[in-house]
Amino acid sequence: MRFKKKPVIIEATQWFKNGDHPQDGHPWVSNTEGDPVPVEGKVVRYFRSPQVKGDKTCAMCNNIFHDHGWVDTLEGGHIVCLGDWIITGVKGEHYPCKPDIFAMTYEPAE
Repeated sequence: MRFKKKPVIIEATQWFKNGDHPQDGHPWVSNTEGDPVPVEGKVVRYFRSPQVKGDKTCAMCNNIFHDHGWVDTLEGGHIVCLGDWIITGVKGEHYPCKPDIFAMTYEPAE
């Protein structure tokens, strides 16, 4: 059998660095000396994986993993490459989508 995806309007934000997602909050706060320090986002967090060192290069985008993000999804955590879209699903969940797949699947809504 074949199926067609139901037309559903989604929210999505393209991600390039910590703090890009509108729900992440401000990416910097002041420490006790008044110096700016980075803050982890609420949706896209800092990259973390016990199996992958942060200074290694990603085979998908050729950037080091320290430049990547991390999104907790319903299926577990996923790496976010620079330029990935962060989609908010129908139940408010978030997940990353590669730009080429996003372009093939979605178009701007009115």
